[in-house]
Amino acid sequence: MVKLVVLDMAGTTVKDDHEVEKCFKEACVLTGLELSDEEILAAQGWSKRFVFEHFWKKKIGDNQGELTLAVDKSYNVFKEVLEGYYSQKNVLPTEGAIETFNFLKEHDIKCVLTTGFYRKITDIILEKLGWLEGLDENYVGGKDSLISMSISSDDVENGRPNPDMIHKAMRQFGIDNAKEVIKIGDTPSDIQAGKAANCLMSIGLTNGTHSQEQLEKTDYDLLLTSLLKFPEVLKEELVVNR
Repeated sequence: MVKLVVLDMAGTTVKDDHEVEKCFKEACVLTGLELSDEEILAAQGWSKRFVFEHFWKKKIGDNQGELTLAVDKSYNVFKEVLEGYYSQKNVLPTEGAIETFNFLKEHDIKCVLTTGFYRKITDIILEKLGWLEGLDENYVGGKDSLISMSISSDDVENGRPNPDMIHKAMRQFGIDNAKEVIKIGDTPSDIQAGKAANCLMSIGLTNGTHSQEQLEKTDYDLLLTSLLKFPEVLKEELVVNR
């Protein structure tokens, strides 16, 4: 039986029209980090600070003093741009997200949202959607919450594609067997994290930031065009009680 489903936020459960990439691009331009659109897209799903560290290290090397200054500058500008954007933006769930949350709750399957965002921006998005309601000070839900838990990249030591966020969710709900867990996301790093955690399935969504063609190059178990199709996967493929 599946006991836990771990879902990404932007592009998977939260509508994203490449806004994060645009904000990232703006921060790069403002701080002198030259990256192509393809490089920025390929890094979606990673911890955002790690993205800057990765690309600045490629550009200027591993001199810690210089590297830290460059990363701090780019990351701080990115946070200003992103927080300003999401504070003004009307945030909406993706197709099938609410239906999936409700289905999981009805079948007593824990539903955890993970993200490459840091906590402040995560909370801005969750609050606008009403998904913070019912979560406690540790962002763990109860009978009145729509989701079971929220985990941001700064809640763990390593962001995706490392499986730390999946492992944190498993520990929270006393799940020892990763074959009782499904990971869903719209980026290669989501799929890689699910594989690294040895989840039962690592599912890619093709209606988010990455296309079917792009996700077909990954080691996925299943690709879906929408979260609307996911409850049927659970019912037909994984024999959830109907």
